[in-house]
Amino acid sequence: MRKILIPTAIAALILPFGAAVASADTGPHPSPKQEQRNTFTYALLVPVANNRVQGIGSATVNLHGNEAKITIHVRGLLNHAPHAMHIHVKGNGECPTAKDSRLHNGHLATSTTDGLRAYGAIGTSLTTTGDTSPNSALAVDRFPSTGTYTYSRTIHITKDVADQVRRDNAVVVVHGIDFNKNGKYDNVLGASELNPALPQEATAPALCGPLH
Repeated sequence: MRKILIPTAIAALILPFGAAVASADTGPHPSPKQEQRNTFTYALLVPVANNRVQGIGSATVNLHGNEAKITIHVRGLLNHAPHAMHIHVKGNGECPTAKDSRLHNGHLATSTTDGLRAYGAIGTSLTTTGDTSPNSALAVDRFPSTGTYTYSRTIHITKDVADQVRRDNAVVVVHGIDFNKNGKYDNVLGASELNPALPQEATAPALCGPLH
């Protein structure tokens, strides 16, 4: 599959992150010594409310400075379909609840933008190769494409994302759901608000977990 370019609609995920660097403060700034310390964080990845997901997973991020060794284990998601994964930052440092869900094509579900308040904008795209910036948020050819997998990669993340991880304000989100259990991404929930060329099922959050 070719890399899908991010349209204007996805600015709701990316631009708030860039803009927030200058305006938002989520707590005391780490000292230079704190910024360089080894930091181990863990997240239990659980199904997102109202998205009819039965999978589960876990994520660890081991930080040294801005270098992050990231390991993610996932099982029980849709097979033979790409699952975008990201570290979201500068939201409330939590996962969306049933209160965040709304109607999509007549069905109550939680889209990626529905969860924005809870987990914040994309800070890092957890691609298998190449770029890991928010620009690769929908690079569907560079994410795992099986329902059960282990992801392990050491990457450099931005100082802002590293700071958010150390402040317990970062959330790992795995996307891609099979809402109507027909074995593929389709338009049961309508088109994705991130890219209308994709179905909502392909970008909706499946599993979520705050890093602590």
